[in-house]
Amino acid sequence: MPFPVDRPRRLRRTPALRRLVRETRLRADDLILPAFVNEALDAPREISTMPGQFQESHDSLLRTVSDAKAAGINAVILFGIPQHKDAEGSEAWNEQGVVQTAIRRLKHEFGDAMVVIADNCLDEYTDHGHCGVLRPDGSVDNDATLDLYARTAVAQAAAGADIIAPSGMMDGQVAAIRQALDDNGFDETAILAYSAKYASVMYGPFRVAADSAPKQGDRRSYQMDVANQREAIRETLLDIDEGADMVMVKPAMTALDVVARVRDATDLPLCAYCVSGEYAMLRAAAAAGAFEERAAVLETLIGIRRAGADMVITYHAREVARWLDEEEA
Repeated sequence: MPFPVDRPRRLRRTPALRRLVRETRLRADDLILPAFVNEALDAPREISTMPGQFQESHDSLLRTVSDAKAAGINAVILFGIPQHKDAEGSEAWNEQGVVQTAIRRLKHEFGDAMVVIADNCLDEYTDHGHCGVLRPDGSVDNDATLDLYARTAVAQAAAGADIIAPSGMMDGQVAAIRQALDDNGFDETAILAYSAKYASVMYGPFRVAADSAPKQGDRRSYQMDVANQREAIRETLLDIDEGADMVMVKPAMTALDVVARVRDATDLPLCAYCVSGEYAMLRAAAAAGAFEERAAVLETLIGIRRAGADMVITYHAREVARWLDEEEA
């Protein structure tokens, strides 16, 4: 019986051949480093639910970002833990607040060589842990919250943020932030919209890291139902209409179908967030001997890129950048 003419295995024979015809590539500058900065710390503190990850002091944040930059990572997204919290989350827009201070220090140190993204939400700043202002019945007041997101965005842009990333899933948040930025002379500041953000159990370790778990209730009334896919496309298109420059799907690993659908729906830059629970699962499984961490993480990130993400937020960013550098050597 003659062999078929088309023999794909010919191109799999050696590592060099496989690299030559590889369809999807992962580079250090596809990665965004997430960083937690805690106003109360003088030194980094390991996060109990995320082994190998730390809440940073302002000084240690500079060292961490410098290390990331040396490894080839060119973007960081900041999450703040303030010393003071209140019902409105007023530290979010404080000009001297934890994230604004961190932004100024990073921009002074790195200038335009490092893209600084400011997460824009209130859950880390409110004493109740929700992403917006609460009504007397405990529900989130969408429209009242928009005004506070806008104030926060202006404070972040004034501090030097290159990109504002609204993550609260309030209706109209992108439009409110775009208007506020433009009205205050920050028309060059970009918006990365958390467009398809699911109400996922995978955020548990993050909520410990950012001290942002709701004191009562949950966020299912404003974050997306994990069962819905078409809604993610609708949310994404709404954000684009409101002025988003980039869009995001979160989580990444458990929403690869959504990443692919969003990729088909828009040509805008698409980010996927490999979230804290996904990081913790990979670390735990590797620690238990289920697989080698390096291989599993690289395969996971390639899968996210293959689904259509242009960039990935990952807590493995610095390790991955070093692994990729070793592969190139």
